[in-house]
Amino acid sequence: MITLALSKGRIFEETLPLLKAAGIEVLEDPETSRKLILPTNKPEVRVVLVRATDVPTYVQYGGADLGVAGRDVLIEHGGEGLYQPLDLRIARCRMSVATRDDFDYAAAVKQGSRIRVATKYTEIARQHFADKGVHVDLIKLYGSMELAPLTGLADAIVDLVSTGSTLKANRLVEVERIMEISSRLVVNQAALKLKREALRQMIDAFASATPAA
Repeated sequence: MITLALSKGRIFEETLPLLKAAGIEVLEDPETSRKLILPTNKPEVRVVLVRATDVPTYVQYGGADLGVAGRDVLIEHGGEGLYQPLDLRIARCRMSVATRDDFDYAAAVKQGSRIRVATKYTEIARQHFADKGVHVDLIKLYGSMELAPLTGLADAIVDLVSTGSTLKANRLVEVERIMEISSRLVVNQAALKLKREALRQMIDAFASATPAA
């Protein structure tokens, strides 16, 4: 049995064509099914539905043989014990710094001010500001980041940005891009040895179906 860990939503939807290229079709819709383990047209392959942030953990500890996770999630997780053979170039977005439209971010950085930053991506934010030599107080949040600058909780946020429409709707502006984000295939290293042939076939099929850079 090969177990693939996926999260609901955009990653799931954009992984389906890659699975199809590997001859695998998920037989139930995660939006309507109450099951957390979904069968496929191949009896030896199943899909487990987990939170996006849990995908690397499931793969690392053998709860799944492979999975699809965003670059952001992998950096925050640390990537220990994971083989990352492919950037699938799906679920693309960017990690950015955003502030209220009336906050002079450039001036605050130039003056060496200590900036309060709300984010759930603390590792990415810490590294980014350390590299720039900017002093920050990081505030860990799990919900809507956009509220933090609007309520005075933080001066800035570090968050994923896709179209920017949510920022605009909340009078926030993107002031700095940190990195481009896409989703990657991750494989359990022990499984790669034990189920080498089956997993290699899937990796190769994913590779051939992945859009060019």
